[in-house]
Amino acid sequence: MNERIIELTEINPKDFFGTQNSTIEQLKRYFPKIKIVARGSKLKIYGEADILDEFEIRLERLIKYFNRYNKLDENSIERILTSNGNEEKTTAARNAKDILVHGVSGKLIKPQTENQRKMVSLMEKNDMLFAVGPAGTGKTYTAVALAVKALKEKDVRRIILTRPAVESGENLGFLPGDLKDKLDPYMQPLYDALRDMIPHEKLESHLEKGVIQIAPLAFMRGRTLDSAFVILDEAQNTTHNQMKMFLTRMGKSAKFIITGDPGQIDLPRKQVSGLKESLLALKNIEGIGQVFLDDKDVVRHRLVKKIITAYKSIETE
Repeated sequence: MNERIIELTEINPKDFFGTQNSTIEQLKRYFPKIKIVARGSKLKIYGEADILDEFEIRLERLIKYFNRYNKLDENSIERILTSNGNEEKTTAARNAKDILVHGVSGKLIKPQTENQRKMVSLMEKNDMLFAVGPAGTGKTYTAVALAVKALKEKDVRRIILTRPAVESGENLGFLPGDLKDKLDPYMQPLYDALRDMIPHEKLESHLEKGVIQIAPLAFMRGRTLDSAFVILDEAQNTTHNQMKMFLTRMGKSAKFIITGDPGQIDLPRKQVSGLKESLLALKNIEGIGQVFLDDKDVVRHRLVKKIITAYKSIETE
């Protein structure tokens, strides 16, 4: 009798194995000639070599399904164990229309407005995209979803999320804690989006291993970002030098999204926003897309749209 050990990585065994090891029980019913023992994140399997080979193929399909949809149920397991694999590909392709990511607890992450859909379309055709618009239009959330999708599909090896640590009425020096503690509040919108899309344990693992990196813009200097999906958030608060430095970090097989709201610039007076400059300087370069979101794209509380419109009217007077 042959023995093999299979270790589940970046997956919570309790979630994958199910309540009272329900997934294991289904596997045992489908493979009655194999002895299966689950211990923590490891599976020990005993049986004839050819049957163990088939078991590993089916288990790999289950893992891929779990990674894509962040869940497993009895019907899905049955379908995967009894199909030849082609049906799964057809179903995945059919379900993939508009859906960017299957988030935590099966939440479907997809563009909600026409301009968000335009972001997705432009990112398919370009390696760099500027997404500009007011608060609440989903530009950052959509950008993070595109990055997570690219990572899951192995189009890139890592995600890098950055933003300038520009103060808005608060002084960083007065905030408690070390440098990470001071910077985390600035990065919170990025963390929030990631937590919607990647299960907690896998997200922590990605952060620990550097597969996902979140850092202030100053930490980008001197780096060459290859095979990475890079998002610069709050780009309206970059200076000319910061924006030029960031854009020239782009390495081979990289994707860049720059998001910002020109209406919320926190730079000192007379300091020109690097975002405004780059939109003008780069608008006719092939491979760089630009999309401008507006109050019709607001996906927060209905009052946010009215607030944006109200401020727009007094700012143009």
